[in-house]
Amino acid sequence: MTDHRTTAAEPAAVGPAWRRGAVVAALMLAAFTFNTTENLPVGLLPLMADDLGVSLPAAGILVTGYALTVVVVSLPLVHATRAIPRRHLLTVLLGLLAAASWVSALDAVSYGPLLAARATTALAQALYWSVMGPVAVGLYPPERRGRIIGLLSVGGSLATVLGVPAGTWLGGHAGWRTPFAVLGALALVSLVAVALLLPTSRPQESHSAYGVAPDRRRFLAVVTVTALSVTGVFTAFTYVAVFLDEVGGFDEAAVGAVLLAFGAAGLAGVTVTGMLLDRFPRATLAVPVTTQTLALLGLYAAGHSQVAAVALLMLLGASVGPAFMASQSQVLQVAPGRTESALAANSVAFNAGVAVGALLGGGLFTAVGVRGTFLAGGLLTAGALAVLARERGAR
Repeated sequence: MTDHRTTAAEPAAVGPAWRRGAVVAALMLAAFTFNTTENLPVGLLPLMADDLGVSLPAAGILVTGYALTVVVVSLPLVHATRAIPRRHLLTVLLGLLAAASWVSALDAVSYGPLLAARATTALAQALYWSVMGPVAVGLYPPERRGRIIGLLSVGGSLATVLGVPAGTWLGGHAGWRTPFAVLGALALVSLVAVALLLPTSRPQESHSAYGVAPDRRRFLAVVTVTALSVTGVFTAFTYVAVFLDEVGGFDEAAVGAVLLAFGAAGLAGVTVTGMLLDRFPRATLAVPVTTQTLALLGLYAAGHSQVAAVALLMLLGASVGPAFMASQSQVLQVAPGRTESALAANSVAFNAGVAVGALLGGGLFTAVGVRGTFLAGGLLTAGALAVLARERGAR
């Protein structure tokens, strides 16, 4: 039987260190651009709704419809494109991101075409997040998988701390379409770098196409942890601004500052955790799931204290990004089949958690108030922790 895994010497064939580093930097930039594009309408919804002549809920579909598209198409798209050389595939995906962003920036584009442009971007992102990791880690020896995933996650996390706030500011001063034109230009930069520098090879030829230590039980546990923990955090975090106002007593200006601190803590958490993924693969998943549980339950119990609320939200921020990053790294290690399909399944779990969490949070908000959403979120995340403990005990 043919061994699909290659040796650690394989990365030497993909070019010098500067070339590999430039490809990873381009993939980081694309991750930043995709994440910013996905979440930018959150800060611009009133402007967009007013300019497009639609209601706020209709404008909100530009965000929720995006996540649902990713859930539906990730696995089928990965299966359909599994044999396409990754340089060609990534070039097409980044081209779609650039084109859809520029279409969104056109003054003549109305709500319908804008919704279609968002759906196109979501299709591209669904596939991008599944193939980006294997492409990047395939440029380096297998023992550096965690470190490379950490770098890619930093690129994605910068969207929360820098991309969305900057895009919101630019949209407020130059019109909501302007940030989309800028994002299209960033996508073009990534496209050119990938098209010129990424070698052309069949994806199944790389060691990154398969898990280092395939383990179906561990894989299913990790995906379940992703679904539960993400559902937990979005059950609560969807209404964090209301929580800070009604429970914490923060004014509008202070809420923005607290959310910026949340994002900065997330970036710091991802940066630090990324350096530890290869050395402590299990702990780097268990620890942020634990601290997320403590943060959500702590906010339920002590969110009325502004000092405690800020500290706990920063702890939450430092947990959410690292938890998903660690789950992606674990999936690359234990994928029972092709890593692209395994990563797509984990991405589906993440985006389903976003959608289900928001819906559950809305129901709880109406029934028991905003504090109840944080209690439910903490209990769901505790369930994720129990899955990890059970899986470890079964070994």
